[in-house]
Amino acid sequence: MENKVWFITGTSRGFGKIWAKAALKRGDKVAATARNTDSLDDLVEEFGESILPIKLDVNNRQEGIEAVNKANEHFGRIDVLINNAGYGLFGAIEENSEEEVRAQFETNFFGALWITQAAIPIMRAQGSGHIIQTSSIGGVATFPTLGVYNASKWALEAVSEAMANEVAPQGIKVTIVEPGGYATDWGGASAKQSNSIKEYTPIKENLMEMWKTIPMGNPEATDEAILKIVDSENPPLRLFLGAVPNQIIKDVYAKRLKEWDDWNDVSVKAQGSM
Repeated sequence: MENKVWFITGTSRGFGKIWAKAALKRGDKVAATARNTDSLDDLVEEFGESILPIKLDVNNRQEGIEAVNKANEHFGRIDVLINNAGYGLFGAIEENSEEEVRAQFETNFFGALWITQAAIPIMRAQGSGHIIQTSSIGGVATFPTLGVYNASKWALEAVSEAMANEVAPQGIKVTIVEPGGYATDWGGASAKQSNSIKEYTPIKENLMEMWKTIPMGNPEATDEAILKIVDSENPPLRLFLGAVPNQIIKDVYAKRLKEWDDWNDVSVKAQGSM
């Protein structure tokens, strides 16, 4: 199999670093971005010229464009783009400040959008490429006190699904990866917390108790799934990571379908007549 060139955002730790290492270990090349490239020194020491560390804040659109172009110039192509940079914002909707909401979308949605836009012309010129968007179970289901995070991932999923149909004729594939709960620092050091309003304390406490009952996945176990997606001739548009998301989403969609059906008479009458 011909070696691939990857461009991955958010490689300082977590999924991004794990997936970058998996690609490098099998002989692929990786342009790895991070706010602080010192976090990539161990990969550079182990894999040498196969990795190109790039300092990048995905909130800066021009930096993102320049980073993608730098990777393309350095390696001569980009076969796989993984938009992985992102974080969680915890807080009830009333608690979220304007600054926090805008920052969440700048990273989770706009950052991925700008990088994607920069990569598409390169992949189109190659006649091939694979864009992988790191979403979440929170990209198809919502959870109290994570509404803005949910919104940022739902937006990413909507754009990616529409885009998949646009770029398919150009030889470009799109996959939305939706992890469940994993033992990363997504809910810890990487997370942001809004100022609390006491009325929401019971909801938060109940949510914390629920999380304790859900088994966390091992992030290292996801590398095989990512490699399988990348090597597939017909990769899925969506793929859950972990055993829990499929259980959650079946209940979510069953409730949605039932509610739409229960109110269908009202919906049909709203059609009116011309």
